[in-house]
Amino acid sequence: MQTKYNNMALPEGGQPIEYANGKYQIPDHPIIPFIEGDGTGRDIWRASQRVFDAAVEKAYGGKRSVKWFEIYAGEKAFREFKTWLPDDSVNAARDLRVSIKGPLTTPVGGGIRSLNVALRQILDLYSCVRPVKYYQGVPSPVKHPEKLDVVIFRENTEDVYAGIEFKEGTPEAKKLISFLNDEMLKGGKKRVREDSGVGIKPISIFGTKRLVRYAIRYAIENNRKSVTLVHKGNIQKFTEGAFREWGYEVAVDEFRDQVVTERESWILGNQEANPGLTVEQNAALIEPGLEFGNDQFRQELYAEVKGVLDSIGASHGNGKWKQKILINDRIADSIFQQVIIRPEEYSILACPNLNGDYISDACAAQVGGLGIAPGANIGDGYAVFEATHGTAPKYADKDVINPGSVMLSGVMLFEFLGWSEAAKLIESSLEKTIQQKYVTYDFERQMPGATKVKTSEFATRMIENMK
Repeated sequence: MQTKYNNMALPEGGQPIEYANGKYQIPDHPIIPFIEGDGTGRDIWRASQRVFDAAVEKAYGGKRSVKWFEIYAGEKAFREFKTWLPDDSVNAARDLRVSIKGPLTTPVGGGIRSLNVALRQILDLYSCVRPVKYYQGVPSPVKHPEKLDVVIFRENTEDVYAGIEFKEGTPEAKKLISFLNDEMLKGGKKRVREDSGVGIKPISIFGTKRLVRYAIRYAIENNRKSVTLVHKGNIQKFTEGAFREWGYEVAVDEFRDQVVTERESWILGNQEANPGLTVEQNAALIEPGLEFGNDQFRQELYAEVKGVLDSIGASHGNGKWKQKILINDRIADSIFQQVIIRPEEYSILACPNLNGDYISDACAAQVGGLGIAPGANIGDGYAVFEATHGTAPKYADKDVINPGSVMLSGVMLFEFLGWSEAAKLIESSLEKTIQQKYVTYDFERQMPGATKVKTSEFATRMIENMK
């Protein structure tokens, strides 16, 4: 490990977080790298760091503390080092393992397409984790925002974000289109138009299973009731449809004692409601219209029903399946209405990259928006907690922006460290401050009788509410 990064020495009195045998070793005074962020990130980070330090001091009375260590990315890095993402910043995030960041500008005019994506790919932070729940007092566009309490696990390294695409008219695009039309699609009716831009959407067994595995482990450790695989497999059968299939495989193969699939629950429930059901009758109940299928389809379904009853009838039957984590799946477009009209039925959503991007923002809109939406990018041995909103440069250095996204990302960080007392202090003081209607402009304009305050004033009131 280096003693300096970007020509800055590590803070005295702090120790690095270690990782061995799949577990983190957290010292009492860990060195945590931070990137303050571009634009409004500067105001948000100053306010958030004050709140973090106050919560740790209040919770542990000096026995624990965070030794913050600034690393550089984005505009500040470019001004200082003439690069958007210095190697030393990546090295520090890797060596010190757990870090937190504000919003970053995406460079214009070439180079790295997104600094956020770059960090995720370099450190292999394969799981984007986005908890979405309601805090009392937050203005919301829905009638019952408190019914939504989900954690979204978004695969972070594949799908269209892998960056394999070719601009229309380029030699690369023409070559790929020619290969598809003349070789892969030869003799069929389907063709790619010659004037197309083209992209490739990779979704792998490896990437899918480690994401779903992480989501299920989280569900077990946090007493969550279900894990829903979100996909568009009815159309994209061999990418998103495969995500669904591989997700079920990892659930059943690796977590058999702790989970039940939705179809298994139907089969077991039917048998318990009517112990005299034959296999054929049970199959007809879970697959309406069975009589219209061919014989092969019917035999496969009968085999499925018999297999479930034989394999888990003893371990999951007699109502025991109701205490297991339910593994189900939903089509991506359907889940957008489901989280609005039936939000209480969902607990954890495991998604391919693009679906996860969409649904996490849509869910956040129900509980106050991206201004208070936290997030984390987590891999095996590394984690970066982050604001989920943009840099809003027109508000930069005006001390007006809601700091909730970074503050609640800090809550996630402290929970990750096992410092739950500090995490709860931050969360409860934020909710109390909002209930007092002492809020930044984004909430004030939606809350009759509210007091509009600066970012720094919101942080000060939060610290006072910890007392």
